[in-house]
Amino acid sequence: GPRAKAAEVERADSGIGQLPARRWRSRAAEALSSLQAWEAHRPCTDCGERDLPGETDVQNRNQRRADLCEKCRKRRTERKESVLEFVNTEASYGEDLRIIKEEFYLPMQAAGLLSQEQLLGIFSNIQELIDLNENFLEILQEEIDQAFDQGDDDLMTVCIGEVFLEFVNMLPAFQTYCLQQSSSVNMLNALEKEKELLRIFLNVSQNDNTALRRMNLRSFLMAPLQRVTKYPLLLSRIIKATTEYHPDHGSLREAKSRIESHLEHINMKTKQEGNTWTLRSFRQDSKKKREVINIEMRETALKTVGWLREETRFVMEGSLQLAQPPDGQWVKKGSKTLKFQNMQVLLLVNMKRVSESSLESAEPGPVKDAVLVLIRDKNNGKFHLLREPLRLSNCIVSTDPDCDDTFELIEIRREAFVLRDSDRARTHHWFRQIRRYSRELGSWKKRRNALPNIMISTPHTRP
Repeated sequence: GPRAKAAEVERADSGIGQLPARRWRSRAAEALSSLQAWEAHRPCTDCGERDLPGETDVQNRNQRRADLCEKCRKRRTERKESVLEFVNTEASYGEDLRIIKEEFYLPMQAAGLLSQEQLLGIFSNIQELIDLNENFLEILQEEIDQAFDQGDDDLMTVCIGEVFLEFVNMLPAFQTYCLQQSSSVNMLNALEKEKELLRIFLNVSQNDNTALRRMNLRSFLMAPLQRVTKYPLLLSRIIKATTEYHPDHGSLREAKSRIESHLEHINMKTKQEGNTWTLRSFRQDSKKKREVINIEMRETALKTVGWLREETRFVMEGSLQLAQPPDGQWVKKGSKTLKFQNMQVLLLVNMKRVSESSLESAEPGPVKDAVLVLIRDKNNGKFHLLREPLRLSNCIVSTDPDCDDTFELIEIRREAFVLRDSDRARTHHWFRQIRRYSRELGSWKKRRNALPNIMISTPHTRP
């Protein structure tokens, strides 16, 4: 009876009338075509833009690079090329250093052409540069190999900036070499005139030793100067091809600024010593005059804290006004009653690098220590420390709503300082950075309200 009919109907169209079935089919087709349309215009994984070429080639669509727009694809290629250029030129610079040692220094030493003192005068700290180059190159090469092993063909996981900052102790080594350059060339010239055997050795080497590519010793001795002036250019190229949110972007910029400051500093020192040469191909920029002092201040700060250069980050530095309230009651009277003096302040952080975190995190590793180094303005051309560095793990940093142009730094069981920048926004920036590290490191931070016991007046915690 009627039941059989119902069952027949059900068998015919699964309980959906013919009209709805057609509608459902067309909706499914619509969904599919809109999915395909979206697929064709899916956002670029690098920049989020949707101007991707519509790829019909299935194989191509399966490739990761198909998720990139034309501009980002080009940028990735440029980045890869500039990263490889950095590493390859570092390798050929290393090759030149090896030639200096094996084809000149060692044979001259073995033949007794020059005394040890004369060799040192000409070749300076070349061995230190060789060691640094070998270690630097090894880490760079590991980064490249690891990226290729992991299928990262664009080398996006390679962080040149971070590696460079780990090797910042290269810079003082280059400085030593560069500053000795003119006296070592003068010494070589004088000895060549004086010693016939040396003259013969250098001539024969240049003409008959194929490893030297017909270049003389003087050309090879220029290699470190040429290398150190090339770094800003090579880093600029990588920066230009690296997106701002890439984990290495900040480190690349810091690396470039450090090397530029050092070159500026070397040029300034050579002028002071009355030499006429400066590091050519390094663009001098009057804005950077301020940075020159930073090098000396940073050296002073590093000596004072005694940390390893490659584990130190300079978070902030600059001039601040500082006052020491006599009775701790400064807020009630306002900062007008305080006597401020100008001070150079550096916020230094000691990081232990965690090498595994190449892409997950831009932070090189946990912060071990953070200090404020207070330096008086220059007196007789020398920097003087106001006192030993302030360890932020022993400090409490606070602001008062009624006095928003200053902040206070209290060193537990010792003294208090009131600090401000001439620019209010920068005062706040200093305050946030210093508070961040004092909270992160404070041994008392686990207590109530992150206040030391002496400041908790009642057993009740505040709301």
